[in-house]
Amino acid sequence: VQLVESGGGLVQPGGSLRLSCAGSGFTFSGADMSWYRQAPGKERELVATITMTGDTTNYADSMKGRFTISRDNAKNTVYLQMNSLKPEGTSVYYCKARYWNYDYWGQGTQVTVSS
Repeated sequence: VQLVESGGGLVQPGGSLRLSCAGSGFTFSGADMSWYRQAPGKERELVATITMTGDTTNYADSMKGRFTISRDNAKNTVYLQMNSLKPEGTSVYYCKARYWNYDYWGQGTQVTVSS
């Protein structure tokens, strides 16, 4: 199982970014997918989840209305559209696959929100 995140970078407060996570080595459409983030000195926290078929999504309260998780099973990819970014959103963002009751993690992509 391999998960590779991309799309991170430096963005100004109020800006937008779209993260991607490409999966391989497993049946992507059989996995619930999630995005997490971890700021320096803090614990990793859940950002959003999406079920196998994409019909159900859930978000952390602080991300509702600003972030959107989606997936394209034909491309084995999950996305995180982030709008109205805040400086406290500066973190390493990780995707996670929940597959046959095992969790698999990507290596993360850095997002820095700063002027």
